Formats: sequence, structure tokens, C-alpha cells
Amino acid sequence: MRNISDLDNAPEIEEEEDSSVLLSIGDLMSGLLMLFALLFITVQIQLSEKAKMLDEKILQVEKLRQELQQYQKAFEGLPQIIVNALEGKVGDKDIFTVDPGTGDVSIRDRILFDNNSSVLKPEGKKFLQAFIPIYTQVLFANKQFEKQISRVVIEGHTSSAGSDSKNLELSLRRALAVSNYMFSNEVNFPKKAELQQKVLVSGRGELDANPTQNAAGDRKVVFRFQFRRENLNVDVNRQLPSPESKSPNSTPKNFTGGTRHVIYPWNQSQIENRKSSLPPNLSVGLI
Repeated sequence: MRNISDLDNAPEIEEEEDSSVLLSIGDLMSGLLMLFALLFITVQIQLSEKAKMLDEKILQVEKLRQELQQYQKAFEGLPQIIVNALEGKVGDKDIFTVDPGTGDVSIRDRILFDNNSSVLKPEGKKFLQAFIPIYTQVLFANKQFEKQISRVVIEGHTSSAGSDSKNLELSLRRALAVSNYMFSNEVNFPKKAELQQKVLVSGRGELDANPTQNAAGDRKVVFRFQFRRENLNVDVNRQLPSPESKSPNSTPKNFTGGTRHVIYPWNQSQIENRKSSLPPNLSVGLI
């Protein structure tokens, strides 16, 4: 039989057990609250870091936007800067013109070459000695120009008189003659080495000429600059035969040797169709 004293102590034992259960539940809730609090604080810290990174990105984008606006403003004014720099210093409009929209400088062939020749005339050399230092100074005077201009293209152009292949070869020879002379010992100017790294020689033949007449204005050498772009693909030109030589594998007398980058204004099908009419050692590439 149970002792009467044990029966009297039973309610107290039950109360102690209930209190222990409540304490355990309270401890569990406190722990969960602590965990949620830590998670909340962690998420807040992460959000704060993300917000800070986002603010930094926004500042970077705004900085780039301002830089692009500065570049755009500078480049829009570059053609006029070239006009102002050359005006009255290297001849008049009968000798060269500057496109006010692009800054392209077109030099008439009559001051540079005799008819059907790629040999620079003395007056042509004198013109280049005056023109090149001024032109280079404009391109390299501003760090924005120097950084963003990826290529200075020297383009040879002919009129529509004659065959396509001969005009292409003549235009390329003339562009090469100008480039070779620019970097010879006869022409000295600051930033000569830097300019040489950017120069690209192009023969465009009669592509831009008036097809209905032999227009003197179509025969020219054009200096143009190109801004940086990722898809600038060029091919490399081999040495060309001299027009005065009978050997198809000889090189022009005024060719200094080395590698020349040359671009051509044809698509792939046009290249394949015209390869047979080109000199055997003339390589063909795409713009």
C-alpha cells in the first residue's frame, strides 16, 4: 500500500515536472529568437554591402557616362581643330580639303605624283614635310584622341579611267609611297614612333570614283582616323612589284620593306572573282 505521505507529495512532483517542461520550451523559444535575430542581422549586413556595391557601380556608370560625353564633345570638334591647324600653313583648297564632318584630309594627287606614277614628286615631299607634323600634333595633343584613335588610315584613290586591277595597284602603291616617306629619315616630328604604330595603308582604287568621267578630284590620297572597335579585322600585305620592273616578284624602289597592313573594299565573292586579275604577290584582305 502507498504511504499517505507519498500521496500528499504527488501534486508537488507534477508541478515540478510542468515547470521543467515550461522552462525547456522557454529556452527553446529564446534560442530560436536568438537564431532569427542573428539571421536578420546577417541579412541586413549583406544587404548593406550589396547596396554599397550598387552605389559604387552607379558612380562608375555615371563616371563613364561623363567620360563618354567628354569624348563625344572632343571628337565632334576634332574636324574643325584639324581645319584650323592646317589652314594657311600647308597650301590652299586646290591642294587639300578637310571633311568638316569626319576630319578626313584629302590631298590631290597632282601635288604628290605625276600621272600614272607612284613616285613622290619633290613638291609632294615638301607638302608632306609640312603637313605630317601638324596633323600628328593634332591627333596626339589630346590624350583622349591618342587613346581612342586606333588607326590612322592612308588611302590611295584613283579615277575610273583604266582597269580595276591597275587602279587598285596604283592606289595602293601611292598610299605606300606616302607612308614610306613619312617614316623615312627625311621627315622628323614628335610622336613619330607612336604614329607608325597606328598607320594602316589602304588601296581603294576607283571604288569611290565617278564611273562616268575621268574626274581629277577622284585621284587623291586620304588621311582618315578610325576610333577603337572590337571587330577591326585587317589582313597583311606582301611586298608589291615595282611598276618600272619587269620582274613580277620585285619590290618598288621606294618600298622600305617590313610588314604593311592593307585593307581592301571588297567582300569575299568579289575577292575570289578578281584574284585572277591582280598581281601574283598582292595579298587580299577584307575591311
